[in-house]
Amino acid sequence: MEFSFQLYSARNFLPWDAVLKRIAELGYTQVEGFGGVFEDAGSFRALLDENSLSMPTAHLSIDQLESNFGHVERVADTLGIRSIFCPYLDAADRPTDEAGWVSFAHRLSAINERVRAIGRTFGWHNHDFEFVAMADGSIPQQTILDAAPDIDWEADIAWIIRGGGDPMDWIERHGTRITAVHVKDIAPEGECADEDGWADVGHGTVDWHALIAALKAKTNTSFYVMEHDNPNDFDRFASRSIAALRKQQEA
Repeated sequence: MEFSFQLYSARNFLPWDAVLKRIAELGYTQVEGFGGVFEDAGSFRALLDENSLSMPTAHLSIDQLESNFGHVERVADTLGIRSIFCPYLDAADRPTDEAGWVSFAHRLSAINERVRAIGRTFGWHNHDFEFVAMADGSIPQQTILDAAPDIDWEADIAWIIRGGGDPMDWIERHGTRITAVHVKDIAPEGECADEDGWADVGHGTVDWHALIAALKAKTNTSFYVMEHDNPNDFDRFASRSIAALRKQQEA
């Protein structure tokens, strides 16, 4: 397995040249971009090349995807991005019933057509809110997958758990839609409060040994992206996480 690193995890530990150098030293071969690295895509591409890193996947906001698609295409061309994922929907913009989520899914399908027309793939990246039932009983993530059957899914496993979902069940039922995964861990109850309750991969409560096996067997996952939403030590997170998964592979 090749491991990728979501650069959002290092946003508080700049400069980027030092971050990328360290990521490469630890053995990561890929990174996943987010909005904060796209302002000067050419310069960032040079930093990637210096460290023999690639950026096959990236997060781009729905606003950019719908209103500034030319910028999206230029960024993808410059950085070599192959798969684009829409990562989030602000609370104020989230639908409150199944019909609203169906409408949102249709927006994602329209974006998908444009992204695939430029030779890339497109999908949705979940948080926890997509697994919380609406008043009408519908589950937003299910609605998105059903109403936009042509889009991919980047499954953030730890957010599925925090939303009350069973990741094994979702992998079993929708594994063919999953083309990328966020590898993230949850701290035991009461621990890592200063890091929003997240843990370094392999040092929390998520059973990544079983999950990796299921993902390999049941999904079309090409990208395993290490992420921690709020580490207080980026180097500690990056180094301990890749070491834990390498050890797991060797077991």
